[in-house]
Amino acid sequence: MPKLAFAVLALILLGGLWGVYRTPPAPKTGGSLHLTEPPAESLSATANLIAIQPWMRTGDYRNATTLEHRLAGYFDAARDAGLLTPGSVVVLPEHVGTWLVAADAPAASFSAATTSGAMTHLILASPLPFAIALARSSEADRLAAAVFRMRAGRMAHDYQRVFGRLAETYGVTIVGGSIVLPGPEVRDGRLRAGSGPLYNVAAVFHPDGRIDTQLVLKVHPIPDEAGFTAAASADRLPVFDTAAGRLGVLICADSWHGDVYEALDRQSVDLVAVPAFLQPAGVWDQPWGGYTTGWPEDVDHADAGRLTEGEAWMRHALAGRLPGSGARFGATAFLRGELWDLGSDGGNILVDDAGGHQRGALDGAAISALPLISPRS
Repeated sequence: MPKLAFAVLALILLGGLWGVYRTPPAPKTGGSLHLTEPPAESLSATANLIAIQPWMRTGDYRNATTLEHRLAGYFDAARDAGLLTPGSVVVLPEHVGTWLVAADAPAASFSAATTSGAMTHLILASPLPFAIALARSSEADRLAAAVFRMRAGRMAHDYQRVFGRLAETYGVTIVGGSIVLPGPEVRDGRLRAGSGPLYNVAAVFHPDGRIDTQLVLKVHPIPDEAGFTAAASADRLPVFDTAAGRLGVLICADSWHGDVYEALDRQSVDLVAVPAFLQPAGVWDQPWGGYTTGWPEDVDHADAGRLTEGEAWMRHALAGRLPGSGARFGATAFLRGELWDLGSDGGNILVDDAGGHQRGALDGAAISALPLISPRS
């Protein structure tokens, strides 16, 4: 009998410790936005194309509420500067939604020094769901694929909640950066994760908070994501009708390839948004290493090493390729901050009839805006 009592007590203690381990950390909000300079004052009485380059921290992804609160700080700053006119379009960076994979994770995931460590704690907290997701994953990087699959339903819900609420609260169109989801689709007004391949996907949210039924899937995944995300077809790129004109969205590396601009040109776009995420830290002023997603025929191989990374962004990405889309205006928004061991670099890029301009600070957050003239008639 004493042995049985001891076993029961041990199980109770283990269960209690397991519950404590799985408990998410207490939400924390506030902190500096890391804006190195205030946003420019109101540029247009009708509409602006606005790139928000947020400085994100690991703790901002503790749950959907902390993420929304963090991003709302940048929207407040843009609104206070008079930039958020009703017809405006706001562009957020690539993967700003992806790290919702950590929402409501154990506290150890947020104190981990690396993304690998954070994912390890996600797995330890949910071993059975992970095992089921792993069995359903056949990608080269099965572990990463399984983590995103087991969290996909909650991620899709939180992503729509955060960016839909921001769009409705501030009354603007939002390009919601991007998020990694399996078989994503919008059905009955809701973003849903399916059972198909994982994609790096971007959604557009309208000023009433509604998510558009069309989704943007990345066409040219970089090597770091190609192990667990699939490549989409350029022919399937959608265009969105907004108050500022017809909007095309290209996710980061896609903006370096001519095929996507040709696809947008066939659909008569007026403006192009590029959510971006550049790694590692300090690479902007270093020699450009060249394409990692297949070398286009219209780019000189000698530019690798001859140009800096930043110069290459200005010549071979949106700033140099926008005319190929037929659009007059474009904006690239970069993800910056302190997210585990990821590192980041880059600064917002705005493009108009006068060419490309690098406007975002390289050492912090930024809010950059272009005034939009009436779209093509």
